[in-house]
Amino acid sequence: MKQIWEEIISGTSDYLKKYNFNQTVIGLSGGIDSSLVALISTAVVGQKNTLGVMMPSPYSSKGSVNDAVHLSKNLGIKTLKMPIRPLMDSFNSALAEAFNGYQEDTTEENIQARIRGVLLMALSNKFESILLNTCNKSEDYVGYCTLYGDTCGGIAPIGELYKTDVYRLAYWINEQPDLPDIPDTILTKAPSAELRPGQKDQDDLPPYEKIDPILKLYVDKKLSEDEIIKKGYDKKLVNKIISLAINSEFKRRQSPPPIPIQK
Repeated sequence: MKQIWEEIISGTSDYLKKYNFNQTVIGLSGGIDSSLVALISTAVVGQKNTLGVMMPSPYSSKGSVNDAVHLSKNLGIKTLKMPIRPLMDSFNSALAEAFNGYQEDTTEENIQARIRGVLLMALSNKFESILLNTCNKSEDYVGYCTLYGDTCGGIAPIGELYKTDVYRLAYWINEQPDLPDIPDTILTKAPSAELRPGQKDQDDLPPYEKIDPILKLYVDKKLSEDEIIKKGYDKKLVNKIISLAINSEFKRRQSPPPIPIQK
């Protein structure tokens, strides 16, 4: 974990220096990914140059908002709170005629993510800052992200970290006396995009503990589906994960570049 941390900090720092950025913008959801990226930002550009943006929707839990506030206080960073309900209502009104007769689905969920992406990019432009993307490798490969929404950003500091490794790194950080803590409530709650009432990642995906070992064999080791199944993994699960990875490639091709780390 120490090596991974140092590589991410070094790589992020080099990238920002190369393109003359000394300020960052990050969307703070109260989740593990954005929390880790915010901490990375403070290590690279400092507290005063890191802006955390909270954009709660009607589906954001009170706990997640409180977690984002708690984290920002731990890090000592500047914050903005920009509720997105008025913008959601405006989009729903504008699309009402075109969507007449259709049930709500992931379209409305994706609109929320894209609203947040527009706000973050606007702040990035206005303040001449770089938006740090908060997606991890697991979400990127199974397509659990919204194109032009949470895929926005100039660089993805944790884009080469699988979700389970994001947690491992976060727990390691909390053991370091010279680094700020990530609140325990962020580490222990179930992952959720909170785009609909009570949503959890596992409503749509297998647990990351099952996804990541298969992705590591498929993506990093370049094993075929049959080779992975021969290692004892469930055939249906392997097929599902690889199908998701193949079908979401068009998103990955448009995602911000990740900071490379040694495998």
